[in-house]
Amino acid sequence: MASPRDHAPLAERVEELLGPGGPLPIVAAGDPVLRRGTEPYDGQLTPALLARFVEALRVTMHAAPGVGLAAPQVGVPLRIAVIEDPAPVPAEVAAARGRVPQPFRVLVNPAYQPVGTARAAFFEGCLSVPGWQAVVARHAEVRLRGQDENGRALDEVFAGWPARIVQHETDHLDGMLYLDRAELRSLSSTEAMTERWTQPTPATAAQALGFTLP
Repeated sequence: MASPRDHAPLAERVEELLGPGGPLPIVAAGDPVLRRGTEPYDGQLTPALLARFVEALRVTMHAAPGVGLAAPQVGVPLRIAVIEDPAPVPAEVAAARGRVPQPFRVLVNPAYQPVGTARAAFFEGCLSVPGWQAVVARHAEVRLRGQDENGRALDEVFAGWPARIVQHETDHLDGMLYLDRAELRSLSSTEAMTERWTQPTPATAAQALGFTLP
């Protein structure tokens, strides 16, 4: 276990980041912090500082807006992420994507494993890659293990869109962006998405852009 002295630079960086208050700046693709992976959380922040950092992640996620945010996306290489999804989509879209509301959750040291072999492919975006979306095939169901912000064990199965969110955010903690897993022929600007690809599934996009779905 690392000593408090070892943790000091990271805690100081978080204190500095939180200083101005309000939403935190989101790091964009191209910054090495998004590619280096993260340190397991092991008390690098005091409980009070961790609570402040988690709240700042929540505020930043809401302001973006997004349904998840990982610590490296604000420049902090710790294995911490937050998720929350009110799922404000039409019923047809929710049914096709398995998108159900998710309460605010803190994921500390998360890791996932697939449950079964089924995969699902949908357009996906990222706050660190603004202005673009692409189709990503992911496990339809995963088992997520880790802890919450209070150190309580997390061992839960996620399916549908919630499974996609936890995979996306956990990947961030391993230095991966969704584009690493994406079907690049599907890459579409926000404008193209609005004009062409708002259907509940990417089947029409696959036919028009020439890629296959699982």
